[in-house]
Amino acid sequence: MTLPDKVDLDPGRDYPLAAHRPELLRTPTGKRIDDLTMQAVLSGEVAPEDLRISPETLRLQAQIAERVGRPQLAQNFRRGAELTALPDELVLSIYNALRPRASTKRQLTEIADQLERDYSATLCAQLVREAADVYERRDILAPEGS
Repeated sequence: MTLPDKVDLDPGRDYPLAAHRPELLRTPTGKRIDDLTMQAVLSGEVAPEDLRISPETLRLQAQIAERVGRPQLAQNFRRGAELTALPDELVLSIYNALRPRASTKRQLTEIADQLERDYSATLCAQLVREAADVYERRDILAPEGS
């Protein structure tokens, strides 16, 4: 099920989504959240991929966050939605690369370029570029040649 870009959500009526709008929530494999039962797990109908959050669910959560005046949280949910397309190992390597003094500005820029080019993760790429600029101003980039 593909959701429209904007579902009309009312935080007072619809949150938490799992309790009040479960029909909107699907796993990355397309299972309804209501299908994730202990019986389904025991019978082998639920795979590990079914227990991951979908990008659509994160975007819905972003809408709720915006509606209650939490724009930074909404942006984090949108970045999280982008990250669902990345392999776990890449997410971990980016996390490690963003530690102070772990990467040069060039390395962080290459990560941002890869995020945009290979995964269309423009919000995440923007965050990595912003981190590179802040690290440069604070002098906490790794020395070139590292």
